[in-house]
Amino acid sequence: MELNVLSWDDGKIRAFTPETGQPMYVIHSAHSLGVTAIAATSDCKRIVSGGGDGQVRIWEIREKTQKLIQILKEHTCAVSCIKIKENDQECVTTSLDKTCIVWDIVRFVRKQIFLANTLFKCVCYHPEVYQIITAGTDRKVAYWEVFDGSLVQEVEGSASGTINGMDITSDGKHFVTGGDDRLVKLWDYEGTVTHIGVGHSGNITRLKICPNKKYIVSVSADGAILIWKYPELH
Repeated sequence: MELNVLSWDDGKIRAFTPETGQPMYVIHSAHSLGVTAIAATSDCKRIVSGGGDGQVRIWEIREKTQKLIQILKEHTCAVSCIKIKENDQECVTTSLDKTCIVWDIVRFVRKQIFLANTLFKCVCYHPEVYQIITAGTDRKVAYWEVFDGSLVQEVEGSASGTINGMDITSDGKHFVTGGDDRLVKLWDYEGTVTHIGVGHSGNITRLKICPNKKYIVSVSADGAILIWKYPELH
């Protein structure tokens, strides 16, 4: 079953059907200081949510019930982004406390932690290489080895302003970033910008590459939603 799961600053988690937008369920009081990040497993049977208090909560979703099964308490500030690995057994969370944590969501333990002098705003798994890429207030895109937590490389992601959003293609060859510079940037994984999209008049908050790589969708703080044609890359 596919559905759209959304986080809300009123502390609730709401799910809707993708075709009609009909409400599916609401989880009340999911986080006391608002739900700041959310992700669902590929089968939509589990949700991982993050709150303004730094807590990471894991929910079991059944046909008629939504049950809290675990609370992970290591972040000390708001959780800014959550991504779940393709196997649905691991997730990575970033926080404004300058930490990024990889969690085992089967055994509910921390696997790795990354520390940096930045407020992390977004993160992506590489689908094949055992790495993650992060970005945030220091305007850099950082590459990390999940195995030992080491920093592999950093590239300048923005000349001005925080990087707020990031997404990676299913093959891991390219990723896209956006932020307070209001530019949509498409990168190859090695760290070279291949295309720049100009069109937003407000700070970009989130981006998503469509699974078929036909479009890039970006949203900004002024309420704009822009759909970009994904460029032909050789």
